[in-house]
Amino acid sequence: MSPSDLRSSPLDAAHVAAGASFTDFAGYRMPVRYSSDLAEHHAVRQAAGVFDLSHMAEIGVSGPGSVAFLDHALAGAFGAMTVGRAKYSLLLAEHGGILDDLVVYRVEEDSYLVVANAANRDVAVEALQDRSAGFDVVVTDDSDTTALVAIQGPAAAGTLDALVVEDRLQPETPLDELRYYRVLHATFDDAEVLIARTGYTGEDGFEIYSDPEVAPAIWDALLEAGASRGVVPAGLAARDTLRLEAGMPLYGHELSVDTRPAQAGLGRVVATDGDFVGASGVQPDPDAPVLVGLVMEGRRAARAGYPVLHDGVVVGTVTSGALSPTLGHPVAMAFVAPSALAEGHVLHIDVRGTAIPASVSAFPFYRRASKG
Repeated sequence: MSPSDLRSSPLDAAHVAAGASFTDFAGYRMPVRYSSDLAEHHAVRQAAGVFDLSHMAEIGVSGPGSVAFLDHALAGAFGAMTVGRAKYSLLLAEHGGILDDLVVYRVEEDSYLVVANAANRDVAVEALQDRSAGFDVVVTDDSDTTALVAIQGPAAAGTLDALVVEDRLQPETPLDELRYYRVLHATFDDAEVLIARTGYTGEDGFEIYSDPEVAPAIWDALLEAGASRGVVPAGLAARDTLRLEAGMPLYGHELSVDTRPAQAGLGRVVATDGDFVGASGVQPDPDAPVLVGLVMEGRRAARAGYPVLHDGVVVGTVTSGALSPTLGHPVAMAFVAPSALAEGHVLHIDVRGTAIPASVSAFPFYRRASKG
């Protein structure tokens, strides 16, 4: 795809003004960095970063049959999900492989917002619309009429509070009552928005869904209110190292249509007694590779595609890897044969011909300090 064919975010002018470097991501021209990957990564861990996520796919589900439809279309149970809650879920193929991972928000009694990965927009929309047959629901692709700005980091809550004090942001209930994986209605400069408390960095944070024309004002307001707190704009490069430290899978790396949920540690997401699309094939082969965390020695990082070795034999493949800016040593995610994970086994990663020791680690690699 040529640069002229890429879609632009409604915040494109703001990114240009901030000196962003751009990349093609899922057909969008998106900022990869503004200053440096490391500076933006550390800012999110120590203060907060503001991200443009307007390339994500937003899909509306509404109607009295919404719960029954979601129970059928996705690998989760939605009957107990009350208004204002969010739920991480999976869209599976008929054979049980993962078509996409997504977040579902119940924004009204009979109205849901499904947020899918940008690269899987067409797949998710088509699958959900096809699966809506026979249910009293309407499924709409609202991606082009929805912008998404996120603020992630320990200074995120204080930055939003500053906008409330300025009376620019008016949530329907106090922001300090918005717990993790919740969503509420609000207005920003009298425009209707949704505020969710979810995220993909391992830090506390919020996402603000709005009409595209409102997004530039939200972006500017967050950066202005957060400037004294160390808040900066952050690009996709920092987002990737942040999510890796947090042990969060990325579609196209850790997740694919050939991956069953349990292989990726997502068996808990699947309804155990559900009659959803893909239920009959959801269980992987006992010998199928499983996703593990690997902590390496030294400073040389593994990259996607590098072989994982046991006694010199390839037993797996790295899906994501980097030198962790927060921890100061390399970390990686990899699919490894279960037989290679027996207690006492020492694994190595082949980094351009050098076998570097790698210890199996639980996720996440990084966990933020709890309050109090």
